[in-house]
Amino acid sequence: MTANARMGLVAGATIVLDQLTKLFVARMLEFRSERIILDGFFKFVHWGNTGAAWSMFYGHSGVLALVSVAALGVLFYYRHYFDTSSLMGQIALGLVFGGIVGNLIDRLRIGHVIDFIRFYAYERTGQEVGFPAFNVADSAICTGVGLFLLISWRTENARQTSGATNS
Repeated sequence: MTANARMGLVAGATIVLDQLTKLFVARMLEFRSERIILDGFFKFVHWGNTGAAWSMFYGHSGVLALVSVAALGVLFYYRHYFDTSSLMGQIALGLVFGGIVGNLIDRLRIGHVIDFIRFYAYERTGQEVGFPAFNVADSAICTGVGLFLLISWRTENARQTSGATNS
């Protein structure tokens, strides 16, 4: 199997898992509703996000869809600059591609991204505070970027180590 085929397989699996989980949430929870799983820690929600991460650029789903398409094109064209010779690099780029496409499908189909995973806690005042709600596509993008950071760190560390032994 080629590197591109592996990236495509990971991207495809990510898209399918993302869309299936969002479909499940849409069928199980009414829009803008919540279901507590572990009180004070975790709940499923059915929220719409027309922005990007942490709802930045809220209300600009159309523009963000165009940015997503452009990002896909740039990433695909410049994919050879990433470490796609390793399996970890192929998985990383596949996760990023799949995550971008998963959220792009939502933006084009329903005008917003469905977020449904919410971790939170209560302040002493009883006020809820937590991490912004997210979805499988968001997790895939973050994991893919994290893997690229790890690959870069390992590569740089190996380069410094071999440079120290050669000196």
